[in-house]
Amino acid sequence: MKGKQWYQATDVAERYEDKRFSKGGRLIDRRERRAVLDALGPVEDKKILEIACGTGRFSVMLAERGADVVGMDISGPMLVQGAAKARRAGVTDMVEFIRGDAAGLPFPDDSFDAVFAMRFFHLAPAPERFLEEMRRVTRNTIFFDTFNSFSSRTVYNWLLPMGSRLYDEDDVHRLLRTADLELVRADHDFVVPYGCYRSIPDRLARPIRTVDERVGGTELGDRFASVSYWQAEPR
Repeated sequence: MKGKQWYQATDVAERYEDKRFSKGGRLIDRRERRAVLDALGPVEDKKILEIACGTGRFSVMLAERGADVVGMDISGPMLVQGAAKARRAGVTDMVEFIRGDAAGLPFPDDSFDAVFAMRFFHLAPAPERFLEEMRRVTRNTIFFDTFNSFSSRTVYNWLLPMGSRLYDEDDVHRLLRTADLELVRADHDFVVPYGCYRSIPDRLARPIRTVDERVGGTELGDRFASVSYWQAEPR
C-alpha cells in the first residue's frame, strides 16, 4: 500500500493532526466530520467499523455519541495516538483499536451496522478488494471518500510523499458494481485544494472557504471538486 512505511513512523503519527488540521486545516476537519455524521445518521448503539482509522479522530467522535466502534489501522504508532485520544475523551469502553489489513478484515460477515474509510482509497493499490471486504462485513451503510482525477488535485499530486490514486465518477461506479453495492448519496467538495487551507491562518482560510462552498454548490463546482464522499449500501 502507498505510504505504508511513512505512516508507520512514530514522528509522523505524533505530528499527523497538527500538520493537517491546524490553522485553516480545521475547516477540513470540520467538513469531514460532518460528512461522516451525515452518512451514518444517528449512531447511538450502532456497531461501526472504521478502516484506516489513523489517530482515531472519527472513531472517538462516534464513541462519544454512543456508538460501539472498532477502529482498525495498519500503523501501530497511529493506533497509539488513537488510544490516547480515547482515554482523554473517557470512551475507552466504547471504542477498540486494533491493528489489521483492510484487504482481509478479521470479522465475520455482517458484523457491523456501518463501515467507513476516510482518506484511504487514494492509497489503496487494489480498491476492489477493499470495498468487497467492507461490503462483506456490513449489514447496512458503507461510506468512503476519493480524491478526484478531474480536479486541481492533479496539479500537485506528484508533490505528495507517496502519491495518490485519483478517481473519476465512472471509476467509483465500477467499484460499487463490483462489490454489489448501490449508491445512495454522493457529495463533492473542495474546489480549492486541501493544501491551500493547511498552509494559511484560519482567518484567511475562512473567506476562501466561503467562496469555495458557493462555487461547490454549482454543477461546475461539482465537476472540479477535488474530493467526493460516497454513501452506499448492499443491494
